[in-house]
Amino acid sequence: MTQDFIHIDGSHGEGGGQIVRSSLALSLVTGRPVVIQDIRAGRSKPGLMRQHLTAVNAATQIGNAQVTGAEIGSRSLTFVPQQPTAGEYQFSIGTAGSTTLVLQTILPALLLAEGPSRVVLEGGTHNQWAPPFDFLQRAYLPLINRMGPRVTVELERHGFYPAGGGRFVVEIEPSATLHGFDLLERGELNSRTATALVANLPSNIAEREVHTILHKMTWDHECGCAQEVPANGPGNVVFAALEYEHVTEVCTGFGRIGASAEVVAKEVVRDLRNYLKSDAPVGTYLADQLMLPLGISAWQSGSHQRGGTFRTLPLTRHSTTHIELLRQILGIEINVSTNQPDGSVTIHILPT
Repeated sequence: MTQDFIHIDGSHGEGGGQIVRSSLALSLVTGRPVVIQDIRAGRSKPGLMRQHLTAVNAATQIGNAQVTGAEIGSRSLTFVPQQPTAGEYQFSIGTAGSTTLVLQTILPALLLAEGPSRVVLEGGTHNQWAPPFDFLQRAYLPLINRMGPRVTVELERHGFYPAGGGRFVVEIEPSATLHGFDLLERGELNSRTATALVANLPSNIAEREVHTILHKMTWDHECGCAQEVPANGPGNVVFAALEYEHVTEVCTGFGRIGASAEVVAKEVVRDLRNYLKSDAPVGTYLADQLMLPLGISAWQSGSHQRGGTFRTLPLTRHSTTHIELLRQILGIEINVSTNQPDGSVTIHILPT
């Protein structure tokens, strides 16, 4: 590898694990080696934790990479990828750390690989600090599939914090390029649902959560569903989905010690109402994750007009940090227009 390293400040902006994951993902796609320093420097436990290390190891295996600093607690990492390889993979975090975040590290490279892949991920599928499996399945992957690849996921076992033990399978049919798109309108509302899951806990917790959401949102009884699911330990998650013609928004709340079912449900209601205050199609969390594949589309296109434009809610610190990272590694142009009457912003991701 003769290219110079891209130097990434892991403490910049939001300063969390996303900088590591996105840097590795983009390194795999571009073939450019990276050095990441001051990893998670502002966190109470800085450096790589187990789920971050699983993401590093997964990226290393898929990219046949040379790596230094791949250990728990490491605050610096060098990553030199080779050609990513399609195939069958299995990665286990060993804790309730997020499997969805590990997938997001390796998925971009596998979307563009020379053949299909099958990935089995084990660990946490539903925890409070990451997108749950349902968000991945219903909100994120439909937009990825709009870009050319075909990705399907199947949840085999729920994994809640702190026990973990979840498992899901990903099937990936790649595409030579990612085709960008514009997402400026939601389109017609097709369905709205509130679903609560409990594992090894009283079923009335889920029932109360669903009842609270339906009551607060004045939704019909048929929109709600409470389920008991098997898992290695206790767990509770409730999510509400608004499925529109062009996009699906999923708002999620997690049961935890000290928070009643009603409190958890009201958190979901709050997020629903925030989303519905605007007519922007892309929610806060989806915006953050949509930037990377659209950025790759812009990077691939050269002088051709790819990339994309979407409207979203006011940007989080996660998103502004992500924008700066994409500009640095891909050399693309990302413009943010903030003059929308409803408080929404428009993101333009363009080739240079």
